[in-house]
Amino acid sequence: MTILVTDTGFAPAGLVASVTLEDLAAHQGVVDLSHTDDPAALAPHLEGLRLIRVAFPAFNDGRAFTIARRLRMMGYAGELRALGPVIADQYAMCRRVGFDAVEIPDDLAARQPWEQWQARANWRAHDYLARLRA
Repeated sequence: MTILVTDTGFAPAGLVASVTLEDLAAHQGVVDLSHTDDPAALAPHLEGLRLIRVAFPAFNDGRAFTIARRLRMMGYAGELRALGPVIADQYAMCRRVGFDAVEIPDDLAARQPWEQWQARANWRAHDYLARLRA
């Protein structure tokens, strides 16, 4: 089981029936991208997708941030979810690049409870301009 982190708190992520980029033809509106997939391959399918999950293989691999930003710049308006061992310190950046939520493993949620994520939930206030204005 995994935990879904949003600006309002933790919730069980539930089971999601998704397909990989290679199996996109059989999708049901949900697709999982690897951190190495090219989001441009989804361009003709974006309108038919309701959820895209982008995998973070490790908290120190930020390629999924770029994929999320590119998907939003391509016009994707559905739910965009970071999937994997993202840490609370990265939550503001996830939201800033376009992720709606972060799906983390149960053991990570136990080590980093909602209070640690909540401190970063006001992600618009955690950018360099806000610090310069202060």
